[in-house]
Amino acid sequence: MSFSLTGLYRYPVKSLHGESLKAMDVDVRGPLRDRHWMLVTPEGRFLTQRELPRMALVQPKIVDDGLLLHAPGMFDLEVAAESDEELQVQVWRDTCAARVMSPAADQWLSDFLGVSARLVYLPPESMRQVDPAYAQPGDQTGFSDGFPFLLISQASLDDLNRRMGLNLPMERFRPNLVVDGCEPYAEDGWKRIRIGELSFRVVKPCSRCVIPTVNPETGEREGNEPLKTLMTYRKEGNNVYFGQNLIHDGPGHLQTGITVEVLE
Repeated sequence: MSFSLTGLYRYPVKSLHGESLKAMDVDVRGPLRDRHWMLVTPEGRFLTQRELPRMALVQPKIVDDGLLLHAPGMFDLEVAAESDEELQVQVWRDTCAARVMSPAADQWLSDFLGVSARLVYLPPESMRQVDPAYAQPGDQTGFSDGFPFLLISQASLDDLNRRMGLNLPMERFRPNLVVDGCEPYAEDGWKRIRIGELSFRVVKPCSRCVIPTVNPETGEREGNEPLKTLMTYRKEGNNVYFGQNLIHDGPGHLQTGITVEVLE
């Protein structure tokens, strides 16, 4: 079976506004510079839209080795790594060594979000191993929740929107890969796929939190959809699932329009 790759997304800073791409390089951690940066509390704990939905309004753009930050009502700030300060940071149960970007970025983000925040990045020497319950030794990710790629089929979103009577965009669900041409939720049954020159292991369904209830254009929560509808037919135990987490087998290049082949 084969389908088409119709969407590519990257999120340079964890839980900030993402970007849609036509082409994407993939390195050992996943999409190049995806979740390469992250906002943390002064103590190093990760911050997300779960507690700060306004994070969706901050638009980072990668420039050289740094970022250009844009947000409503704020001056644009270009920030590069200016500090050698190391900070132990926490993403769920994982801890790893990060580097602080700059006091100017910390102040800018704290002012916009209304909380004390620091901007950190994951240097090349820091390795964040993917959960060994699902991964092989050496499989890495950046500051993602746990896996280097999230895949959702367009048919799955279309079916969900039909059930809700809404037209939520794919951006609500923050995938990296969007596939078209398959049946709704066909991705649930895949074990291995190939997209162009890259092969992937489909390792775990994605358990959804409240972030899809946040409108990425307003930075506000809008009721309890899509979770309310997902709970009626996608709930297992205490979790609601939508999309599949993937681990890639090596570096390469992706672009929209190429073939997605189901191997297993």
